[in-house]
Amino acid sequence: MHAYLYTLSRHPRHWLHTCILAFAMTATTLSGVVYADEPWPSKPVRIVVPFTAGGTTDVVARVLGARLGEMWHQSVIIDNRPGAGGAIGATMTAKSPPDGYTLLMASGSMFTVNPYLYRNLPYTLKDFDYITNVASGPMLVLVNDAVPARSLKELIALAKSQPKKLNFGSAGNGSQVHMAAEALAEAAGIDITHVPYKGEALAYNDLLAGQVQMVVGNIAAASTFAKSGRARALAVTGPARSPMMPDVPTAKEAGLPGYETVGWFALVTAAGTPQDIIDKVQRDTAKVLAEPAIRDKLASQGMTAVGNTPAELRKGIETESAKWKTVVSHRNLSID
Repeated sequence: MHAYLYTLSRHPRHWLHTCILAFAMTATTLSGVVYADEPWPSKPVRIVVPFTAGGTTDVVARVLGARLGEMWHQSVIIDNRPGAGGAIGATMTAKSPPDGYTLLMASGSMFTVNPYLYRNLPYTLKDFDYITNVASGPMLVLVNDAVPARSLKELIALAKSQPKKLNFGSAGNGSQVHMAAEALAEAAGIDITHVPYKGEALAYNDLLAGQVQMVVGNIAAASTFAKSGRARALAVTGPARSPMMPDVPTAKEAGLPGYETVGWFALVTAAGTPQDIIDKVQRDTAKVLAEPAIRDKLASQGMTAVGNTPAELRKGIETESAKWKTVVSHRNLSID
């Protein structure tokens, strides 16, 4: 003890330097602990929507994002990046830092169709970590009011009498809206012409203007035009009639057995995101989707809340991919 005090008295500068160094190391350690325990999210979160505003993907993202923002006490920003059947938004998300601050609200076809449809797809399924299926819902076969067909059977007969003359619009190549119509054509044995747009809303604009004769669209958007009398609904593509359009038959009831397709929307993020962040986003999303108010909002859009696990989402993608691979092959579809 005496030796220690003697050293301090003889070398005060050395002692002061040692104290400063020790304080700096302690501060560094403490700041590291604070950083490591910093709750996520500690800044705004972005949800990329790979289609235009106003479409079903956008609506689902905004319903979810608003509530997550309240839960997280952070802004959740909806970032619309349309184009290339969702590939622009998907690629942006895949290249973002794997920290959970950039999420993608993907339509199902981006992972179950596009890998078979695009020859040079700028992303792969391995570029993402999968979080949860947010919502699903049927599609609606919608025609321009000037089209003489009053039923699905009549529409199929009209298309067969005029091969390739019936045009259908979609939200873009490979979109769920595109593939729902291709699957209908496959099941009905008809030859119709695809006109892609950069979003579902734009396809409806041209449907009402008569530039295209048909859209097989997400029921939330499509039903508004049917209810207003500006277009005619011929069939629902799901396994049962929709509460939104209870008088409209399913495709099976309308005379096309074997044709059934449901659109769905899922949250994914860049591959390599820490598992605890993925788990948190999944848990919190599931909590939001369990809230009656949120379920009612989605139901008003013709959607059913899901909120499943990452493993269940991946399994669903694998199962559905086999179906769409066959449709793409049989319809001889490909995009450079």
